[in-house]
Amino acid sequence: MGGLEQRFPVPYKNLSVEIKGNKTDLVVCRYDDHFLVMATQIGTMGTILQARKEEGFTVQPTFNVSVIFGKRDEPMLPAITRQLIEHISSSGSSMPLVLSLGLKDHSMDTLKGIVSAVIENRLW
Repeated sequence: MGGLEQRFPVPYKNLSVEIKGNKTDLVVCRYDDHFLVMATQIGTMGTILQARKEEGFTVQPTFNVSVIFGKRDEPMLPAITRQLIEHISSSGSSMPLVLSLGLKDHSMDTLKGIVSAVIENRLW
């Protein structure tokens, strides 16, 4: 169920997958200066997070993840945001990520399913 990459106005992929019985709509966009990933099971944006690789002199990269709007008491949301920005970074891109998660189910299996679907349909 891979999404078809579209080119206008920005490159993006739009797809629907079923994760733990919930229809999950995904949009992955590549802007000139960041990536935007939206995943929703409820038809709205939900919690919005931002992640970026911190430039520094250390051997190991460090990442800054923050909640812009929404649930700040759900530790798994920043965890999967970090997982995605680490994947983006290890693929050679230093662009930041904005992630929108509107989920009925915040279980580990749902979040893993979202990460897998996004990575399968990545634009980085």
